[in-house]
Amino acid sequence: MALVKAERVTGTRTRSTTERQVLANPGVQPRLSSSAPAAAAAAAAGERVVDLVGLGAFLRTRRAALQPEDVGLPRGPRRRTSGLRREEVASLVGMSPDYYARLERGAGLQPSEQMVAAIARGLRLSLPERDHLFTLAGHTTPRRTSRTDHVGPALMRVLDRLQDTPAQVMGGLGETLVQTPQAVALLGDQTHYVGSARSAVYRWFTDPSSRDIYLPADHDLHGRTFTAQLRQAAARRGPHSAAADLARELCERSPEFTAVWDEHEIGLSYSQPKRFTHPGVGRLDLHCQTLLDPDNDHTLLVFTATPGTPSHDTLQLLAVLGASLTT
Repeated sequence: MALVKAERVTGTRTRSTTERQVLANPGVQPRLSSSAPAAAAAAAAGERVVDLVGLGAFLRTRRAALQPEDVGLPRGPRRRTSGLRREEVASLVGMSPDYYARLERGAGLQPSEQMVAAIARGLRLSLPERDHLFTLAGHTTPRRTSRTDHVGPALMRVLDRLQDTPAQVMGGLGETLVQTPQAVALLGDQTHYVGSARSAVYRWFTDPSSRDIYLPADHDLHGRTFTAQLRQAAARRGPHSAAADLARELCERSPEFTAVWDEHEIGLSYSQPKRFTHPGVGRLDLHCQTLLDPDNDHTLLVFTATPGTPSHDTLQLLAVLGASLTT
């Protein structure tokens, strides 16, 4: 039977079972428990268990199941690893290779919920696999709703093949969930926001700097389109939804939003190229193509330029900036 080094998590202070036993009785050698008894004991006590050994084993098998081509990486001539290398997963997730290696060995500290979510995306886990990962890491499984921040493996595979193109996955309220390096070069890192500021429409009406990338003549259209999209989401999800809550919050905070909201516009979209004024490369006129994932209420945005135009040349220059962000 595989043994599990378990950690009990209470409040903000985390101590391993081993640590607590040694502190209570330093003369007694602590005993490692298997995952099933540990989980049962934790459930009876209303606590959560970090199954570090199970977590490490699960990460190793999921890494071995992925090929470089699955995540948009070159295979290279000297690959002996059956799946991805640890450092490749660490790069996809955004953590240090040393920390990821410790997790796989079952020797790391408990990863945060945000880190577990990033690992799930990096390893292209399905929703059941993601839930299992959260359980092994000692966190409450994210509630399954029609709106989720977990980007499905199919959409991630599409994004992996767009690494040389500005592209990003958006949630149902305009939250940026994941970006390619070129999207970060074009729009900045939009994945670090928290709370209501995760929503593009919220930032548009509460943070003037969010408009700087767009041509001033188009600001009115962007504001009306964002508002119409939020109205459609609130109507579809109901008066007690997160979309409706966001609309009420914006009505309290932004007179400009309130005025646009009261127009009751619906169904607005972008029929012309989006016009950007980038601080590093200047003017770009880009077409925005969308791919919908209705099961998760996600949208993949892909920005392209017409070949032979100045914007196409400028976009190639932007690709150099995007490449520099990953080195």
